[in-house]
Amino acid sequence: MRDVANGGAPDLAGLAALIGDPARARMLTAVMSGTALTATELALEAGVAASTASAHLARLTEGQILAIEKQGRHRYFRLYDAEIAEMLEELMGIAARRGPRRRTGPADPALRVARVCYDHLAGERGVWLMDQLRERRLIDGFEVSLDAEPFFTRLGIDVASLAKLRRPLCRPCLDWSERRHHLGGALGAAILDRIFTLRWARRELDSRAVVFSAGGERSLRRLFGAD
Repeated sequence: MRDVANGGAPDLAGLAALIGDPARARMLTAVMSGTALTATELALEAGVAASTASAHLARLTEGQILAIEKQGRHRYFRLYDAEIAEMLEELMGIAARRGPRRRTGPADPALRVARVCYDHLAGERGVWLMDQLRERRLIDGFEVSLDAEPFFTRLGIDVASLAKLRRPLCRPCLDWSERRHHLGGALGAAILDRIFTLRWARRELDSRAVVFSAGGERSLRRLFGAD
């Protein structure tokens, strides 16, 4: 977004206005799960009428905060891309640190342990995973190490193919609950996909929470020799 009146500088005020409205903020929090939702579902999440939700969604899509997926006669809304998701995750962290203290609900502990951040793993498990990748020098800074490919191949991840995507291979994403980085980017998404495929963990219904089985926890730790 560019602010024409300000010599074409990035329109920070416009972006802040887009995501700062309470109803739109609730909609964006809902789609942070990585699931595409209908206008009706987002209206319920935001607690607004369908007509009001449509106006909000029009602004969010025009501003490239949300994108539309069409399936038959149905339209679904999702985050525009991973960059938007990572921006929102970081803003959640700032809000959590600076906002008023609130009593947490029963779902909060599960979200802090492990959750989906758009399409990669966040929370305590996500930060632990990043620590393991760094300690074993599989990731150097935020680049995959030259000798790390065999490790990811054993896990069932083709790093060379991921590196050809337009999306960054590794991207730092500041975790709002841990206040440290977890792994975003194409590699972060591929790791979470393998965790689900191997049935080490599952998504909680209607939640961003990721729940590891006891066997899945052991398998993840064994992967890094941490058992």
